[in-house]
Amino acid sequence: MDARDTELKKELDATLHARRELGEEYESALVDSFLEKVDQRIDGAVDRRVRRQLAEQQMQTARESRSPRPTDSWGERFGFGIVSLVLAVPLSAIGGGVARLPGMLVAWAGIVGVNVVQALRSNPDLFGRRRSSRDSGWED
Repeated sequence: MDARDTELKKELDATLHARRELGEEYESALVDSFLEKVDQRIDGAVDRRVRRQLAEQQMQTARESRSPRPTDSWGERFGFGIVSLVLAVPLSAIGGGVARLPGMLVAWAGIVGVNVVQALRSNPDLFGRRRSSRDSGWED
């Protein structure tokens, strides 16, 4: 039995004892007083439960807002590809003009490297490197 239930039982016993002493003419006032105490007890329990649920929802919302989200969209990938191709032309010309074939190879190795890093950033399991949920760094 909970301590609050014990208090409520004592209140009921006191109300019944007062009814015996005061008589039936005070019965409705005594019952109303007891029911008011029960209502207060119920309201307090409901308030605590609602506050706890709100706190849990706020914690869940905070956890979800902290969790990593994929920020990469199709438009971002498309734009990055276009920019890479546009910059590839002058880089190829500069590399080829300065160092001929080795210069072009270095320029294109850089372009491919940047695109591979971008692809891995936006899609970590692209080349078969799947991360388990334990590797994510986030705890449940």
